[in-house]
Formats: sequence, C-alpha cells, structure tokens
Amino acid sequence: MSAAGAQVSYDDLYARWERGNWRALEIDLTEDRRQWHEVMTEHERRAALWSYAMFFHGEDAVADDLAPFIDAAPREEQKYFLATQQVDEARHAIFFKRFMHEVVGRGDGSVAGGLRATEPELTWGFRKTFALLDEITGALRSDANRVALARAVTMYHIVVEALLAQPGQHFISDYLVKRDLLPGFREGMRLIALDEQRHIGFGVKLLYDLHVEEPTVIDAVADLVREVTPYSLAVFIPPRWDRSYTECFGFTLEEIYTEGARSFDQKLRAAGMPLESLPGPSVFPLEMSAAERADYGLAMLQAGFLGPPNGVPPRDPVAMQMLFDAVARAVDHRTAPAGPFVVQWEFPDAESWHLRVDNGATAAAAGRAPHVDLEVRVRYEDWVDVVAGRLDPRRALATGRLRPKGSPRALWAARGLF
Repeated sequence: MSAAGAQVSYDDLYARWERGNWRALEIDLTEDRRQWHEVMTEHERRAALWSYAMFFHGEDAVADDLAPFIDAAPREEQKYFLATQQVDEARHAIFFKRFMHEVVGRGDGSVAGGLRATEPELTWGFRKTFALLDEITGALRSDANRVALARAVTMYHIVVEALLAQPGQHFISDYLVKRDLLPGFREGMRLIALDEQRHIGFGVKLLYDLHVEEPTVIDAVADLVREVTPYSLAVFIPPRWDRSYTECFGFTLEEIYTEGARSFDQKLRAAGMPLESLPGPSVFPLEMSAAERADYGLAMLQAGFLGPPNGVPPRDPVAMQMLFDAVARAVDHRTAPAGPFVVQWEFPDAESWHLRVDNGATAAAAGRAPHVDLEVRVRYEDWVDVVAGRLDPRRALATGRLRPKGSPRALWAARGLF
C-alpha cells in the first residue's frame, strides 16, 4: 500500500491553514472590471463567465455540504481541519460572488442573487455531479460510519476538488498570467488553489486512514467511481460542443481531461487505492494512459454514449464497437453467470451485436452468435440511453422498450451480469 497518504499529519495541515489565511474582501477588483469590459472580447467574456460560474456554484455547494463530514470524522484533529475547510469554502464563494457582481455585473451583491444570475451557465454534467454530492452527503448525515465517510471524501476531495477543480484552476490561471489579465481574480485564484491543495492533501490522508482502519472502504470507493464518472466526464462540455470556449484561453478539452485523469490517478494511488486495484468492473480500459483515456472519454461523450444526449447516436461499425466494448467492460465477473454465456442484442434500427462472457473473459462482436442464451430486443437509441444511464433499465422493461427473451434459468442468471 502506498505510504504517501501516511506522510502528512493533521497537525501540519492545520498549521498550513493558519499560515495561509487571506481575506476575500480585500482583493482589489478595480482593474479587473476595466479589463473585463475594455480588453477582453465578447466571446472571451462569454466563455469566462461559463467556466467561472461553475467554480462559484461549486464553492457554494461544497461549503454547504461539509457539515456532516465534521460530525462523521472519527478524530478531533480531523474535525478541526474540516472546520477550517468550511471557512475556506465560504471565503471562496464570497470571492466569486464579489467578482460576478463587481466585475461581470451579475447578481444583486448577495450570494443568493449571484447564484441565481449565473445558474443558466451550469452544464448537465455539473448539475448531475453536484446532485450526487448532495445525495452522498445526505446519506452521511443519516449514517456517519467509516464507509459512508470514505465514499463522501472520495466524492468531495478526490472527484470535485482533485479531478475537476484543480485542473480547471491550473489552466485558467496559466492563461491569465500569460496575458497579464484580471489581476485581482488571478490573485484570488492563486490563493484558492493553495487552499484546495491543502484540502486535497487532507482528503488523501483521511481516505488512506479510513482504508487502513476499514478494508471494505475500497469497495465503496470503487462503486462511487463507477457511479460518478459518467457525470464528472460531462462537467466541462461547452455549449453546443463549441471548443472555442476553452481554446480561446489557450487549452483544449483533451488537455484539461488529461490533466484531470492524471490528478485523479495520483490521488487515489496516494490514498493507497490505485485505480487498477479497485474491485469490480472499470469504467475505462486500465491499460490506457491518461491522455488516451481523455480521448476515449471525449469520444464517448461526443457519440452520446455517456453524458447528455448529443443528437442521433452513431451506428457505424467503429462507434458500435466502442459502445459494446464499454458494455463488455461493465460486466461484473463477481456476480456474472459461469460461462460461456451469450447475450444477443437485436435492434430494429441498427446492426445486431452479441456479447460472450466466459469465466472472467468477455468479447463483443457484430452479428448473430451461433448460440444465444439471452436475446434482448430494443431500439438502438433506447439501448444507448440505458448504457449512458439516461434510461432506467427497470423502467424500460416495465414499459416494453426492453424485451429480454430466454429460458427462466438464463433470465435469472443474467440479473448479475452488470
């Protein structure tokens, strides 16, 4: 198990907080207001508002969601640090509220008014990710056990802060430094990034300790990663897939997704739970590099196989291979029937495909299999919605949109496939 998570002490993390205190109300935004209106182009302002609004709403959400963490933390030192983090998150939200009101001209000067004025900027992936964060912290309020806390720490510190916020802060700040733009906002982002580094270090340390104390934590972390990935991948998809929303600031979607993948891998490894060690099916091919996973995730999103719908899903052989490779990877061999077991998909609006599961091995291929244990009849678009998580398979069964056919034994065995 990695020792990285054990090398930081809670006392040191608290001491860093005392040394790093800053005041959100004292940062001068006068020059920022001038540059926003006189130097930045209309498209730069539109793209910046889109990305900065997600930071604003994210900071407000995490400030609200921290309270149950404090109650659930097993040690006093952990509770004390979490109390400092809640102060940090509130300070970050105040800073973004000031920027939105004083520089951008959104909102009435109150936090609630700023949030209402910028809410339309939020993406599908952002809304889904933070709805899941609310759900997980709500469960922690109801039952403050170590497994529930580990699940919440993974969602908050590893997904929201390390996977999403940290890479975004890096690329935004890098561009502003190169262009010498928005000096007040740039300083605020620098200070926020220092706070977030401390928070992430705490999350890694706490997750490591929870895993050491309760070995079943790794199962909860694995389940959470599978659940949140389809949502978190879609957070940074710009309106109408217009790549200029990031490229006008000097970075591509591929670059930010690669940075996020690397950060996510590093933090899980430091917590003693590297991605390849997580039990159960994986969302990504683990043999891929961070850059390859970024390309793969974006291709899945663009096809509409993950995230929100994106027009008519493609039916060409390459796209369908990618879809059914993902289906094959989702097989849970811990509960799948002993092989060989063949599932056949018959689409009225696309080519047939089948999946062979055989004692830990899976293979998906186009066409009709010579022997079939279970046949599934469904419209291709409905099946894509099931894979993407937009259509509940139980609802699809109840309404006749998903029609399985096979022996009672095969139908019973198939319930543990995915």
